[in-house]
Amino acid sequence: MLEDGRSFAGDAFGSVGEAFGEAVFSTGMTGYQETLTDPSFHRQVVIMTAPHIGNTGVNDTDYESDRIQVAGFVVRDPSRLASNWRAQRTLDDELENAGVVGISGVDTRALTRHLRERGAMRCGVSSTDTDLDSLLDRVRASPEMVGADLAPEVSTDQPYVVEARSGLPVFTVAALDLGIKRNTPLSMAALGCEVHVLPARSTAAELLALSPDGVFLSNGPGDPARADYAVETLTGVLEAGVPVFGICFGNQVLARALGFETYKLTYGHRGVNQPVADTRTGRIAVTSHNHGFAVRAPLTGTTDTPYGRVEVSHVALNDDVVEGLTCLDVPAFSVQFHPEAAPGPHDAQGLFDRFCGLMAAGRRKRGEG
Repeated sequence: MLEDGRSFAGDAFGSVGEAFGEAVFSTGMTGYQETLTDPSFHRQVVIMTAPHIGNTGVNDTDYESDRIQVAGFVVRDPSRLASNWRAQRTLDDELENAGVVGISGVDTRALTRHLRERGAMRCGVSSTDTDLDSLLDRVRASPEMVGADLAPEVSTDQPYVVEARSGLPVFTVAALDLGIKRNTPLSMAALGCEVHVLPARSTAAELLALSPDGVFLSNGPGDPARADYAVETLTGVLEAGVPVFGICFGNQVLARALGFETYKLTYGHRGVNQPVADTRTGRIAVTSHNHGFAVRAPLTGTTDTPYGRVEVSHVALNDDVVEGLTCLDVPAFSVQFHPEAAPGPHDAQGLFDRFCGLMAAGRRKRGEG
């Protein structure tokens, strides 16, 4: 049941019960397990546009967090069996064991077209209450995504460390966990970074106490306009001159610290097939996205900010949404997409190398070699 009154009937899938959240669609044809466990999908009911879901089952390795994060799950044709050498369980069983309410047999093409025309909206999925008026009333009483402060709800409670894969770390990174995916610190660890992951409400003093070579701002759920605590933390980091790299929600936090506004997209970008262009080189990358908010900034030229000149580095080719920022006078940059790209694609993975280059330049500037 969508909040505008349109409803879709289907079969119970996963856990029997009720779920409420923001209805969004994801256009990836693979990677449903990574989608389900991405903290950025917290409090969202995800509609998969690919018609056949569950073919490869689920496994323990591909979890992007410690649990399934979506509020609900909508598919057209769930696979009757899991056929993959890595599969440990079926998707249906995994959803049921996690208490995640789903629905199958839905015309997801019609549902997606409706959301594209009307925009993402609140919805409810119920396999216990089929009274449409009752369900609609409760959907309209559920919280909206605009104004929601969700990053602290999915962030780690305690700091932890992901060791550099090489053993002896080349760089020390302080990562602000706003809803970080597991593959993100692992991607940096593969390049020799020792990554210290800290809770969402950590202060600049707590990050800088680690004497990091760089600070990383992760992806995460909710409205970036409510993340004043993260903006305040980042402001302290920028003033200290420590290199900064942000992705997704982190891009929006950097934008706010620089003085830009954020806004709600009509239906957002979600999937592993989103094309973006580098504004300097014209190079096009197919990238992984999961965001319902975006940054409002001039697509061309430079903008003067409290931290010097800033330019938009990447633009979405489908709708001209800002997909990245580069600071020209302080060591900071960000992108709206996911370079860790679990399950793929890997066009943007070189951004972690760029971050390492920024940290190396910072060391040379400090005379540390």
